[in-house]
Amino acid sequence: MTTQADVIAILALHSGVDAAEIGMTTELATLGLDSLGLVETIFALEERFAISIPFNANTPEDGGGFDLSTVGGIVAGVEALRARPAAA
Repeated sequence: MTTQADVIAILALHSGVDAAEIGMTTELATLGLDSLGLVETIFALEERFAISIPFNANTPEDGGGFDLSTVGGIVAGVEALRARPAAA
């Protein structure tokens, strides 16, 4: 699967929205995730992609650098984190 497909599958699982209805421009706010659902989604993304999403990811303008507002933002954030060299 691609990063996009995996992110959409995780979002569909945690939101209950059919994956076919989720696209790159879908806003997370429209998926009906509550705060617990969002935390579970973040943990699932971290586990699936072996990454660590910044603590302040929900406020990228504050330096989190990870946009949780849209599916496309999440995909781009995951890909950026995966491209970083592992900490020594």
